[in-house]
Amino acid sequence: MSIKIDLRIFLFGILFFLTKQIEIYATIMFFAFLHEIGHLCAGLLLGFKPKNMKMTPWGFQIAFKTDIEDYNQKKRQGNELCMKKIVIYLAGPMINLFLVLVCLLWKTELIIPKETIIYSNLLLAIFNLLPIYPLDGGRILKEVVHIFRGRKIAYQKSNLISFITVIILTILTSILILYIHNIAFLIILGYLWYLVIKNQKEYKVYEKTLELATQNLNLQTNSLK
Repeated sequence: MSIKIDLRIFLFGILFFLTKQIEIYATIMFFAFLHEIGHLCAGLLLGFKPKNMKMTPWGFQIAFKTDIEDYNQKKRQGNELCMKKIVIYLAGPMINLFLVLVCLLWKTELIIPKETIIYSNLLLAIFNLLPIYPLDGGRILKEVVHIFRGRKIAYQKSNLISFITVIILTILTSILILYIHNIAFLIILGYLWYLVIKNQKEYKVYEKTLELATQNLNLQTNSLK
C-alpha cells in the first residue's frame, strides 16, 4: 500500500497557526487518522485489499482495490459490492462516535481535554456524513441509489444532492460568520465547493466516456447485421 501526502496540508497548517487554531487542527487530524483506520479495518474484514492512503488537508483517504467482476455479484436487494462499500464508509464516522461515547463514560482526566475530543470527533462524524460526494455521506448515498436505480442514476443523484447541500451550507455559513468571526468556516466551505466542482468535472468526463462507449457498441452491433 502506497502513502501519498498532499502538500497543501502545509498551507492549511500555516493558516491555522496564524489564526491560533493549530492545536485544534492537529487534534482533528489525529482523530481523522483514527477515522480512516476504521475504514481500513472494515475493508480488510470484508476482504478488500488496500491500494493507497493519501494525507490531505482535511484528513486521510484510503482507496481499496476492486475487481470488475465484483460489480456483477448480486444480492437480494442489490449489488453485494455496494453493500460492502456502505459498511466501509460507515465505519469511519462510527469510530468517531464511539470515541465520543468512550470519552463521555470515562471518569478520569485525559491528556487531551474531553471537550476537545468530543468536539473534534463530533465535527468529523457530522462533516463526513454530509451527503456531499466524495465524503462518506455522499458515497453512502451513491451506493444506495446504485443498488436500487443503477450506476448512471447514482452518479446523477449524488451530484445533484451534493450541489444542493453545498448551496444550503453556504447560506447557513454566511449567516453564522456574522455572529462567529472564524476563518475556519470559510476554509471548510471553500474545501466543500472544491470537492463539488471537481466531482462535477469528473462526472462530465464519465458521461462523455459512457456516451462514446455506447456509440461504439451501437456501431459494432450495426456492423454485425
